[in-house]
Amino acid sequence: MADRVSVSFKLGGILSHDAYRALAEVIAAEGLSVEWDGPSFEASHRTPDQPLELFANEVAWGKVEALETFCQDNGLPYRFWAGGFFAEWSAERIVFRGAGAPDSFIVDESDRVLIDRHEVVRRGSVEAILAYFEEAEFMVPPLVVEGVPVGAADAPGKEAAHG
Repeated sequence: MADRVSVSFKLGGILSHDAYRALAEVIAAEGLSVEWDGPSFEASHRTPDQPLELFANEVAWGKVEALETFCQDNGLPYRFWAGGFFAEWSAERIVFRGAGAPDSFIVDESDRVLIDRHEVVRRGSVEAILAYFEEAEFMVPPLVVEGVPVGAADAPGKEAAHG
């Protein structure tokens, strides 16, 4: 039986309408929703001009690997939090800026960034330590679906009205 924890995932960037449909399928398969304990995700749940915020409780090992892979493969920046599980693992924040490797930060159960002695020594100065906290506070841009006018609905199977 898998250990299960809560997760939140905020993503943004630019996608084609077809890629957004594929993203919606990945999100639904991961069991995420736009609210805690909410209904399964559907493409129409996206709020235009905002990052897409997703939530779930009881996620096996706190992993949403298919979603992380999709975002990385498509250059979509994200900020992902997974709660800790007793003595097994600590809560964590993953930040992906749209390119390169994701960065991992130790956080508490309220997603507040923490720093341990090893990281303090590695950073070496107050300025570098403060930079660590700045890196963790990455602001995710809005999720934009190309070909869908700003503020328009973009449910799969519906053609966007241009006007």
